[in-house]
Amino acid sequence: MKKFIIAVASLIVLYLAWDYAYFHMGIYINFGDDEKTETFMAVDEDTIYMLDKETGRYEPFEIKGVDMGSGKPGEWSTDFAVTKETYLRWFAEIQEMGANTVRVYTIQADDFYNAFYAYNHDREEKGKEPLWLIQGVWVNDYVQNSDRDAYDDDFMETLMDDCRTMVNVIHGQQKLYVGRVASAGSGTYLHDISDWVIGYILGVEWEDVTVAYTDHKYEGINGYTSFTGDYMYTTEEATPFECMLARVGDKTIEYETNRFHTQRLVAFSNWPTTDPFHYADAVEKYFMKCAEVDVEHIETTDAFLAGQFASYHVYPYYPDYLQYDEDWAKFHIGEKADYYTKDGKLNTYRAYLRMLTNHHTMPVVISEFGVSTGRGMAQYDANTGRNQGHMSEKDQGDAIVQCYEDIRSVGCAGCCVFTWQDEWFKRTWNTMYAVDLKRNPYWSDYQTNEQYFGFLSFDPGNEKSVCYVDGDLSEWTKDNVVIENRDMALSMKYDEKFIYFLIEKNGLDFDTDTLFVPIDTTPKSGSTYCENNGLLFERPADFLIVIDGKENSRVLVQERYESLRSTYAHDVYGYDTYLEGNIPAVDSPVFVNINLVLQTQMAQFIQYLKEEDYRAQTFETGALRYGNANPDSPDFDSLADFICTGDFIELKLPWQLLNFADPSRMEIHDDYYDGNYGVEYIDIDEMYVGIAGAAGPEGTSSLAAERILMNSFSLKGWGNKVTSHERLKSSYYILQGVWANK
Repeated sequence: MKKFIIAVASLIVLYLAWDYAYFHMGIYINFGDDEKTETFMAVDEDTIYMLDKETGRYEPFEIKGVDMGSGKPGEWSTDFAVTKETYLRWFAEIQEMGANTVRVYTIQADDFYNAFYAYNHDREEKGKEPLWLIQGVWVNDYVQNSDRDAYDDDFMETLMDDCRTMVNVIHGQQKLYVGRVASAGSGTYLHDISDWVIGYILGVEWEDVTVAYTDHKYEGINGYTSFTGDYMYTTEEATPFECMLARVGDKTIEYETNRFHTQRLVAFSNWPTTDPFHYADAVEKYFMKCAEVDVEHIETTDAFLAGQFASYHVYPYYPDYLQYDEDWAKFHIGEKADYYTKDGKLNTYRAYLRMLTNHHTMPVVISEFGVSTGRGMAQYDANTGRNQGHMSEKDQGDAIVQCYEDIRSVGCAGCCVFTWQDEWFKRTWNTMYAVDLKRNPYWSDYQTNEQYFGFLSFDPGNEKSVCYVDGDLSEWTKDNVVIENRDMALSMKYDEKFIYFLIEKNGLDFDTDTLFVPIDTTPKSGSTYCENNGLLFERPADFLIVIDGKENSRVLVQERYESLRSTYAHDVYGYDTYLEGNIPAVDSPVFVNINLVLQTQMAQFIQYLKEEDYRAQTFETGALRYGNANPDSPDFDSLADFICTGDFIELKLPWQLLNFADPSRMEIHDDYYDGNYGVEYIDIDEMYVGIAGAAGPEGTSSLAAERILMNSFSLKGWGNKVTSHERLKSSYYILQGVWANK
């Protein structure tokens, strides 16, 4: 019996050792068989081809793809919390939109691949076209934004290891524990989905300083300026960074060829910041364009059957170098006059895409592009209005179609739209200072545009939102009333995205009446007097909502509590707000517009060339937009803030607009000047609000002698327990009308 137990235990140990070596470490034995290497993808100078199994011929294949993340409300992307059932539903919706491909940036959790296998297996059994996949391999952000160069083991060796792991995942031969691959999922990967994987995009948007540092460090050093492999090799013009890419690509192809006897397309990620072009000296200096990555310096041997394509992330608004470079002749793309739209707008996006296709002798795929439906904005497209943010869902759909038409017009081999689903955890450079970044997934921050690039929205509420700003008052009850003041009343409610207000005024004349809602959030500051409008308040107010018709309504903030000033005063106003003499008084009666800082534009560039001082451009995010915000309405405007119906006005404000850093815990901005020198947080459990109105064109004169009463509105956060429901945006159906009909 003892021998039997020892024998069984030994077998178990051997099995576990084999399992770990084979499925975790990727160790395998190559018996040197002569099995033929196969591929179902191929390329020529500008076209990607797919093998038609019925005819045995390669047919042109246009990638019409959608990028996919792994985030969902209440979860970080690195939690990989999306379930198999959800992925199955999403895959169907993506294909119904007319897309034929999804692209992921890193190894997902096993639920993704299990769903992908089940979805495509079912479609093939029914004789339907499968959904194709482009698989990416991530580079750890902390490695790329460090003192490491691209040849550091944490960079190149880790990237090679992750590429091999990715290949194993695709072929169903991998087990991953949590954290085994940085920024990647985990699980047991036993389904071979390789028949539906058309290619790999290796790497991320390269940091220009990492590329420049690598190229400078290894310039002219043997072993770093050339590479020759069995599948990829570099030309004489290759830089050290490009040689690193060739090594990684060659080893990835070699591994898949030797172990699985298959190949598929390979590309290296790139974007304009490290594109292969040189611009005017002033442009390169102003934008710090210090590095180039050119995959034309990486060539392939006859042993690589599938081929290489050039992958670029290109948005219409950033960095748009051509907007600032007057000498287009050196780019050999024709005259500027060739790139004007029918309505007279200069389309630098299409011109830049033409530069890419003219430059490359391989197919070009725009693997990431899109615009955001966020209320906030970070960058403005001066030419065609395809901005980064503050685009309605209809605007988003129209802009994506315009970008797609530009992409097709220059001969690109395909594209992937960013992105499938909105992601609450995302941050944006011009709002991240104002929120608690450790709490992003637990509320929907409509001011942070990066969260709203998706076709799929996650609206608050399990089945529907608690309120829609649409003029339908059935969602409001007497229990929602916070304060009544003579012939006026104010009701309030909130969810994970908005604070909602219902203003009632008997005999309201919307065209001439002006309505005021003072709000007191912080006990640290605020004013009982607003000199702008000559108003007196019962309590020190921090914000003032002014409803003054369709075109002139806005939210104002007391100047001491202006978050833009707390962080961007030097850029916007030209002074340090924390120096003595620049700090607003605790009870300053001045109320100012609420603005967001934007990326610098042409005016600043011209001023820069003249060596003059300049101010950063801003966008008045406190301005209120009139319209119907109900998605079921034929007049739906996703950016609408308020609407009037009879004696009632419905209004919704995003939390961040009122300086909430984390409404899930009712965390707001502390006093910026009380020893903080920037944004710190305090918790509150109530805010005070009031309501008053002034009739006729004389405005506030009738209110000047009386204080506006203010009542308490209780606030209770929801912690980590968020509610949401899925909704396909208007942009989904707009693109569907183009893609599904081609």
